Amino acid sequence: MPTRTHSTSAPTALRAAVLADSDTRWKWGALTARRLVSTDQSDNPQDIRLDGFLLRGRATPTVRQLREVGVPADALREVTGAEFVRAVDRELYDVIVLSCVGGGVQAMLHGLSRAWATPAGSAGGRRPVVVTGYVGVVYEKLADGLLLRHGADVVLANSRYDADRFREVYRGVGAAADSVVECALPFLGGARYDAEARKGRRHPGGTVVFAVQPSVPDNREDRGYLLRRALEHARKHPDREVLVKLRSKPGEHTTHIEELPYQKLAARIDGGVPANFRLAYGNMGEVLDTADLLVTVSSTAALESLHRGVPTAVLTDLGVREALGNHHFLGSGCLASWDQLDQGHLPEPDPEWLARQGVCADGSYITAFDAARARVAELAAAPALPPLTPYYSRTTAPGYLPRILDRYGFRPDGTPRPGAPGADTAEAGALRRVVRSTVREAARGAYRHGVQRVAPVIRRMGEL
Repeated sequence: MPTRTHSTSAPTALRAAVLADSDTRWKWGALTARRLVSTDQSDNPQDIRLDGFLLRGRATPTVRQLREVGVPADALREVTGAEFVRAVDRELYDVIVLSCVGGGVQAMLHGLSRAWATPAGSAGGRRPVVVTGYVGVVYEKLADGLLLRHGADVVLANSRYDADRFREVYRGVGAAADSVVECALPFLGGARYDAEARKGRRHPGGTVVFAVQPSVPDNREDRGYLLRRALEHARKHPDREVLVKLRSKPGEHTTHIEELPYQKLAARIDGGVPANFRLAYGNMGEVLDTADLLVTVSSTAALESLHRGVPTAVLTDLGVREALGNHHFLGSGCLASWDQLDQGHLPEPDPEWLARQGVCADGSYITAFDAARARVAELAAAPALPPLTPYYSRTTAPGYLPRILDRYGFRPDGTPRPGAPGADTAEAGALRRVVRSTVREAARGAYRHGVQRVAPVIRRMGEL
């Protein structure tokens, strides 16, 4: 990536902005920006300024969640869609990473396109390179999610398998597919698993990590079953430590809503839990540093574990189903049940499957970003870039796009909707801004209470 220079000053660090709507997406977006923009691949690169924007919503990460993610920014603030579009002036940043759900990406693409519009007939002028992608395994809503991301300059695919699928979807609707670039998940890495080096620990049988997911499975019976099986595994193997890796605390949200936290299910277990069983938070990378077996239903943590060479099991107890996402691991060699694990089975991953899925077990992880880094550098060095042109428009999706844009506070033409949060002009009075901010915070609190507390109760009552 070229270093930005000014006519009257020395070269300065390139500037990247990341918009994220959850803790996991902040982690992906911030690490992706560092991989793509910085030539220094250390944990704290000095040749990039990273400004973070957290999109206001139900999953806006808390301070604790951001601390656990462990990816700091030079500046970080919470914004609405309109506030973000207003903040990222076309001359201010070199790269913008949109790390949101598909609808959020689409809304920002239209908002930025409108905000950066140049007079008719002009070449377009300089603007930031806009990048987006997925935070992990893509096993549902492939077409919907991809088309909502179309229009970004670069759409990152985390593997060769994903890149082929992404291009096929874009070509299938007659949209340009040259924005798709293969790379790898930015949070893969860490020390390779060494069983010999871990001998002599407190638990000679090793540490089994059950990586839970907020919404998979989605019902009390299945989640209770998985928790009981983890407990039974601990009782059957007193020489092992069984650790249930939690995603969030009750009341917090991550990428998906968790209506039935494992913490609450565990609190209702009769007879208590064995001494070698515990619930734990923490950075997944640090947890994997201690793992001798990673167990999950379909979490992206499985790819992190496989990348390190940690034995990894994708559970089949509840079936191999699209609704669970474990169908993504067909052919991986990792599918197994708690019964098999209880008997000492350790899955052996298939090398060809790993290679297709972007798991760089051969040590080529760093080079996996070369193509994407080169594409972004080429676009950033261009004197002018064409306007952002998403596939969805008022012509191609007149019954769908306006609803998406409205949800994020934009009109069908991409301008902020009057009265939408953050749509106030810079000239608005200070008192007016304070009043609106207070009302919004109260409304936000009420909305979160409804989503997190009231809605689950209503849904459970409906199941009676």
